[in-house]
Amino acid sequence: MSEIIESITSFAERYVTWLSIPSIKWTDIVEILIISVLLYKVLSWIKESKAWSLLKGIIFILLFVMVAAMFSMTTILWIAKNVFSVAVTAMVVVFQPELRKALEQLGRRKVLSSLLQFDNRIAGERFSDETINEITRGAFEMGRAKTGALIVVAQNDSLTDYEKTGIILDSAISSQLLINIFEHNTPLHDGAVIVQGNRIVAATCYLPLSENMALSKELGTRHRAGVGISEVTDSMTVIVSEETGRVSVAYEGELTRNVDMDELKEMLRKVQGKTFEEKKSFRLFKRKAEK
Repeated sequence: MSEIIESITSFAERYVTWLSIPSIKWTDIVEILIISVLLYKVLSWIKESKAWSLLKGIIFILLFVMVAAMFSMTTILWIAKNVFSVAVTAMVVVFQPELRKALEQLGRRKVLSSLLQFDNRIAGERFSDETINEITRGAFEMGRAKTGALIVVAQNDSLTDYEKTGIILDSAISSQLLINIFEHNTPLHDGAVIVQGNRIVAATCYLPLSENMALSKELGTRHRAGVGISEVTDSMTVIVSEETGRVSVAYEGELTRNVDMDELKEMLRKVQGKTFEEKKSFRLFKRKAEK
């Protein structure tokens, strides 16, 4: 009888104990959630950039090495082993533009304020409602005439490097001036206008083009430039299509197409630069605006 008990105990120790569920702490759950969110963000970032094509190439190479290991192809395995030592450095070099863009976006995000949104009272503004009206009026008048335009509205991030690529104006903003700047066959119509506060700082400015692979193929250089500047700065860009006359808005790397006058005014109010005074109550999460 004792032998039977010993055999059962031995079997249980060998084949059953691995089924035991380990103790799970609340920190383990938090850690799993953080890793899941980070992994999702990384994959989303890779999917929307050129890094997706590069990643597929890397996966193909890894599968090739696995096949070589299965069939004991020693020469290929030796080459792969020696190349792996410099692969990390090569990855940093290859993905340098994408990594830089990702770090810039991370540095601009206000993590705490996005989680803890206080109820506030308006105390000031970055630019006036008149500026919003003039930009809106000028954009839609140019849209009716099918005059292409690119208007960058600055917030906190400095746009000095982009202003230097154009012609400094430093003039009061008005819809008539915007229309004259972007009029066909005029010296200032090519490029973007940069608005800082209630002033047009510069015109004919060159902007970085977005490399987002998810953007529609029918979009031209003007739209990609508008999205590109919104990816690397916190500015908002108003885009008027020369082909269709429709008005679009680029902000935080996202493009909202075919907006009307009320929608454009509402979007500009979001970046108007209101300063606030905190109250005691707060909300845990901020509702995300629809795009």
